[in-house]
Amino acid sequence: MFLAEVCLLTNDVLRMAEFYKAVLNTTSDSDDEIHQVIPISGTGTTLTIYNDGKEKNNSNQNMCISFTVEDVDIEYERLKRLGVNIIEPPITRPWGARNMHFCDPDGNHIYFRSFSK
Repeated sequence: MFLAEVCLLTNDVLRMAEFYKAVLNTTSDSDDEIHQVIPISGTGTTLTIYNDGKEKNNSNQNMCISFTVEDVDIEYERLKRLGVNIIEPPITRPWGARNMHFCDPDGNHIYFRSFSK
């Protein structure tokens, strides 16, 4: 068994999809206003952005998404150049992960992390 997809429900699919394509440094063939699928390179997992027609309050308090990256410090500099609002810059945690924290346009909490080799 493996995690195949994470789906984020939103009021604005285009804005969220563009944000994630930029942050994840990827592209997709999707440009739909209702449903977009963004493949996560090399994982077999996809991130889906979907508007199910119900108004969202963007009060997401119970989940976060973490992505393992090669070098969180390099990603930090790249995301700053993209204008991403960083909540916490890279910091090494007691368990060995070096991670940073930011939010997407709907307020979902996102972490990029890397592990020392």
